[in-house]
Amino acid sequence: MKQNIGTVNALIRITIGLTMVGCSAARLGRQPHHQSHLITMLLGAMKVGEGITKYCPMTDLYERGQQLNNMDLASMTKESSPINPS
Repeated sequence: MKQNIGTVNALIRITIGLTMVGCSAARLGRQPHHQSHLITMLLGAMKVGEGITKYCPMTDLYERGQQLNNMDLASMTKESSPINPS
């Protein structure tokens, strides 16, 4: 897996992720019947993991989408067509 975020971005993700995990754990301890705190904790843990590995799947998906938008797909389909009407 190729790293796709920088060091500063990774440190920000780790900081925000740990804050989310800590706040969610405190709230989950007071209100164990609320599932939203558990989901927030899992999202915070995911941000910490992204910061540690310096890889974000959403950033990767966005970059691949931008590469596809920059390609001229119309000219590619005309050239690779098995039946040429002209």
